[in-house]
Amino acid sequence: MGCRNGSSALSLLSLLLLFASAVSLANAKTHYHDFVIQETKVTKLCKTQTVMTVNGQLPGPTLEVNNGDSLVINVVNRAKENVTIHWHGVRQITTAWADGPEFITQCPIRPGGSYTYRFKISGQEGTLWWHAHSSWVRATVYGALVIRPKEGDSYPFPKPKRDSVVLLGEWWNANPLDVIREAMRTGGAPNISDAYTINGQPETVIVPIDSGETNLIRVINSGLNQQLFFTIANHKLTVVGADASYVKPFTTNVLMLGPGQTTDVLIKADQPPARYYIAARAYASAQGAPFDNTTTTAILEYKSAPCPAKGISSKPVMPTLPAYNDTATATAFTTSFRSPKKVEVPTNIDENLFITAGLGINPCPRGAPASSCQAPNRTRFTASMNNMSFVLPSNFSVLQAHHHGVPGVFTTDFPAKPPVAFDYTGNVSRSLWQPTRGTKVYKLKYGAKVQIVLQGTSIFTAENHPIHLHGYDFYILAEGFGNFNPATDTSKFNLVDPPLRNTASLPVNGWAVIRFVADNPGAWIMHCHLDVHIGWGLATVFLVDNGIGEMETLQQPPADLPVC
Repeated sequence: MGCRNGSSALSLLSLLLLFASAVSLANAKTHYHDFVIQETKVTKLCKTQTVMTVNGQLPGPTLEVNNGDSLVINVVNRAKENVTIHWHGVRQITTAWADGPEFITQCPIRPGGSYTYRFKISGQEGTLWWHAHSSWVRATVYGALVIRPKEGDSYPFPKPKRDSVVLLGEWWNANPLDVIREAMRTGGAPNISDAYTINGQPETVIVPIDSGETNLIRVINSGLNQQLFFTIANHKLTVVGADASYVKPFTTNVLMLGPGQTTDVLIKADQPPARYYIAARAYASAQGAPFDNTTTTAILEYKSAPCPAKGISSKPVMPTLPAYNDTATATAFTTSFRSPKKVEVPTNIDENLFITAGLGINPCPRGAPASSCQAPNRTRFTASMNNMSFVLPSNFSVLQAHHHGVPGVFTTDFPAKPPVAFDYTGNVSRSLWQPTRGTKVYKLKYGAKVQIVLQGTSIFTAENHPIHLHGYDFYILAEGFGNFNPATDTSKFNLVDPPLRNTASLPVNGWAVIRFVADNPGAWIMHCHLDVHIGWGLATVFLVDNGIGEMETLQQPPADLPVC
């Protein structure tokens, strides 16, 4: 009798679970959007530029969905340049064809062409974003992707009264594509930006708030080449999420975001009703390297703020920002992240990788004019992982070549550790400054448990690198300065509640350790999200095999996948 009751209770529970999942599936929606890539005249800093935009907007449209929803986005290229769109941080389980990086998962959408991206948001809530993934097009082709809880579910914190997106960007008084083309021609560093922007404006954006409210602000660093400090005058920021994963809430006065990273903060309107500056400026960790030292501002405006008397202008309250090179503040922030509760960190590691990330120098090619070797001492800048400077293919994407068995597009011999061990953050011998060029990938079996020690180098100059892995979230177990030492640093690993991210801040002259399970088949690029560095080759690709059955197998390529 007892057995029968137990089984009927179990079957009732199963029915309830099935009903709940059916309701959740019934509530899931498919959102259709048209993105027209076009050339648009935009005026900023008293200058008008023709730049690429989506639907004539800068930033582009904010996409708002719920966890479990699907997106179908038809991208039509009416501009004069190639383009692809990457949905930054979306897991793309079995839909790698929709990931978007040029020549990795697809060939570019040529002028006059189109491609429809189809993918589902699964198990992610918070803030992600989308951007072009072709040359420097993302300087002006980008927007937010807001993922709310499934219908019927709630936030793990009191529901905010309102919800604002803050996209931090960079602006050049030039066509960004001309800026990078000139740098590729000269071999030197590209010109720095002329201003940072908030929601496309160097200043004047208003973020509304009312006394007593608690609001959610979704901060995204969509800048091209600069980590940024962010703060709001006289207000504390409670961090509740990052990269579309919830975190254990912590309070801070200042955020530091590398390009690609998102941070969700709650802000309480507990100050006298007035106008307060929201401000962002550079965290510049590379000693001696030029950077844009401007400050961008927006205004947090209380609805009940008194109007200034006639003829008197009331300036908003200005916050203090950290010094440009304040690594201590950046580190205090990045090491504050924890998952909300205990998590299952992969153990019994199958693939233990040690990957260096840093700059390099190529000698001037024989017979080349001095004008094409304008890095120091008549050289050309480059960058690499494990001394391999990644070269994008041009006739096939890596994923197409892998899926169709096309030979000669890439090799599978990316090294699991540096070819030569050296004092990575010390005085590095000049013989190690020049990397090898190639399209080398690293193969992973489906389900492999992977640990990567990311190690910064001091070659030419050390700096903080935002390292982004496509197709995955990963746990950040620890970070530190100097050379990673397994004998002493392994004990620092957080195996209880490490944060889940898609972009890690690799500390200047330091290391970070990440872990993930290779449960998503496809070709997934891991790269520095400073666009100047990815162009120089600071990248590699993981090729993840199919598992067993439909849920573990890469879908067939879509019929409209662009051809090279």
